[in-house]
Amino acid sequence: MTKKSGTIRAGMGGWTFEPWDTSFYPEKLAKAKQLNFASRQVPTIEVNGTYYSSFKEPTFVKWASEAPEGFVYALKGNRFVTNRRVLGEAGESMMRFLESGVAALGEKLGPILWQFMPTKKFDADDFGAFLKLLPEKQDGVKLSHAVEVRNESFVVPEFVALARKHNVAIVYADHEKYPAIADVTGDFVYARLQTGSDEIPTCYKPSALDAWAVRAKTWAEGKVPVDLPRADPATDAPVTPRDVFVYFITSGKVHAPHGAMAFMERV
Repeated sequence: MTKKSGTIRAGMGGWTFEPWDTSFYPEKLAKAKQLNFASRQVPTIEVNGTYYSSFKEPTFVKWASEAPEGFVYALKGNRFVTNRRVLGEAGESMMRFLESGVAALGEKLGPILWQFMPTKKFDADDFGAFLKLLPEKQDGVKLSHAVEVRNESFVVPEFVALARKHNVAIVYADHEKYPAIADVTGDFVYARLQTGSDEIPTCYKPSALDAWAVRAKTWAEGKVPVDLPRADPATDAPVTPRDVFVYFITSGKVHAPHGAMAFMERV
């Protein structure tokens, strides 16, 4: 039987955040047990720590063992890979990150998010050289790549075509400043919802969660939500079911886990 829709997963950034000790975790839960608890409330978590620090294989093995079957981690690629003037020279740093043990996550390894500085402008040759470096596998484990760009110069059809050529997802950023690009370019969709509020118990208002749930279902069916901006509205990707990853990040972080859980109830 042909699958009509991809799997939708929502989560938050990381599992250690002091306000969550009282807003999310049970009282007196040991910090060592927070990942075990968090990974049973949401089906995915975006790991931000890998952007700033290097981890070794035993850490990835531990993360894999603590999360339940079906859980998926998204890993943010190390900043030394993306924060450079010439992206084509990132190969050595990229392999250092990928060979650090990420494959030990096995089936729990989801997308790798490569995030770029707001000052990084689009240059087709420069960015194309980076996308060519991205490997399809690491130690026999399939890799999926997403790129989050933060400069308006990327809002052009050429960027979309380049990402689509390399089967790399463009992150949709719901952000106050960064460009929003909803074009589907990979075999999965990655959205980061970053305009929540600490004053709202579910991070985003219920009506906003309803709207995002509808958009996620549209993406999962292989289509593009009609109410989101695109860089190349004239060209569509093939309509085929895609897995969708949605993360509640940054603004409204105190209730980000609750936002993810409320979102999952809707989908």
